[in-house]
Amino acid sequence: MQYKITGTLMESVDIHLKAGESVFSESGGMAWMRGAFDMDANTRGGLGAGLGRMLAGESLFLTTYTCKSPDGLITFTPEVPGKVIALPLEPGQSLICQKDAFMCAESTVSMEMHFRKKLGAGLFGGEGFILQKITGPGTAFVEIPGEVREIDLASGESLQVDPGHIAMFEPSVDYDIEMVKGIKNMLFAGEGLFLATLKGPGKVWLQSLPLSNLALKLSKYMPSKS
Repeated sequence: MQYKITGTLMESVDIHLKAGESVFSESGGMAWMRGAFDMDANTRGGLGAGLGRMLAGESLFLTTYTCKSPDGLITFTPEVPGKVIALPLEPGQSLICQKDAFMCAESTVSMEMHFRKKLGAGLFGGEGFILQKITGPGTAFVEIPGEVREIDLASGESLQVDPGHIAMFEPSVDYDIEMVKGIKNMLFAGEGLFLATLKGPGKVWLQSLPLSNLALKLSKYMPSKS
């Protein structure tokens, strides 16, 4: 498999496949394709796995595209303006992503829901208790709204973040929620009541455009019933 990510504001990924190679995506994720492909919609792991993915922001059914011609091209596009990131994963290597981040992946990759064990992080962490866990081997692609910043945290090093800006992190990173200190800060700072604390070691990916912020901004211009 070979791929190329193109575009600026609305990136897309072209995936070139040889005969017999396959990728899978959420239902309706494919934009266009060239060549002969076999499409197979399934729950990929059974009904329980499909329901778990639904809780993590994906569709019940995933679609597998298998190339039947000597060469094939299949293109996937994001749902909102942002970045497409390729994640080459080693066997057993995992990444924890925000809900609805998964785009597509090689057939050897597994995607499942990830349950936050800490009550505070689940209730006030911006994305709730359920996230996505992507595990190798193989290359996966995720879509992140806005621009993306990668930060490497050393062991014991911490970073405080507005929870909505957390796009993805390595499982070695400790994630917790802390209440903002000071009544005036809670009421007038505009950052909400809680901030997320990410503690290393490990890498985190932060996004510049949380979908919740975009939805709130657009809601002001939406007509409402009187």
